[in-house]
Amino acid sequence: MKIVVCVKHVPDAQSDRGFDSADNTADRESVDGLLSELDEYPVEEALKIRESGEDAEIVVLTMGPAKAADAVKKSLQMGADQGVHVTDDALAGSDAIATSLVLAEAIKKIGDVDLVLTGMASTDGTMSVVPAMLAERLGLPQVTFASEVTLSSGSVQARRDGDVATEVIEASLPLVLSVTDQINEPRYPSFKGIMAAKKKPVETWSLSDIGVDAGQVGLDAAWTKVTNVTKRPPRQQGLIVSDDGQGGAVLAQFLSMQKFI
Repeated sequence: MKIVVCVKHVPDAQSDRGFDSADNTADRESVDGLLSELDEYPVEEALKIRESGEDAEIVVLTMGPAKAADAVKKSLQMGADQGVHVTDDALAGSDAIATSLVLAEAIKKIGDVDLVLTGMASTDGTMSVVPAMLAERLGLPQVTFASEVTLSSGSVQARRDGDVATEVIEASLPLVLSVTDQINEPRYPSFKGIMAAKKKPVETWSLSDIGVDAGQVGLDAAWTKVTNVTKRPPRQQGLIVSDDGQGGAVLAQFLSMQKFI
């Protein structure tokens, strides 16, 4: 079977994120980026499926600027077989609708895909809508927010944990499946995996390679735009209490004023 895992290169949440003052888009050039943490889980799940005995070929797919190749690289180091990177200057500022279009057309070009795996959301946009959009564009069934996956002949059983109940859904392949951060524990790339990744094939495609018009993507085609950005206020120094025997009372008073008690 062929598994495509969609991953995203996102700004490091620990860095001070900036924005382009001209259009309020995220500044992805001046901050460090990395494979979205939530996308490590579908990569790991694809590897577990293969290790369970399935004869699976794992293709990692991403879209974005040149730096996005690092997300593919990390996935290959974990154990994926090959990568596809869709990059084009026209993609800058693309929203979820354009993203789903590009990923869907790339998946069609990859061809003969049995399972499309995604994370539950990206750690920068946190919209959780791309998997459903992908399924619609590909004409495939979808199961979202799976916390456990079992493959049988031609179908997938997925457990979904809700606030008040757990349900098990069965769907036939091919399928679009998003997984949560409770499904597994992503592995760290081994030294052997890091060295092996250097020899694994990575294809770089432009919009023309997948048949997408530049007018369908980018900021001008976006259905949603950021109209205003406010920087995070600097952290203020907390209250320091010198305990002269009344520390407990002062703490209780502070918690009461903050309505914590």
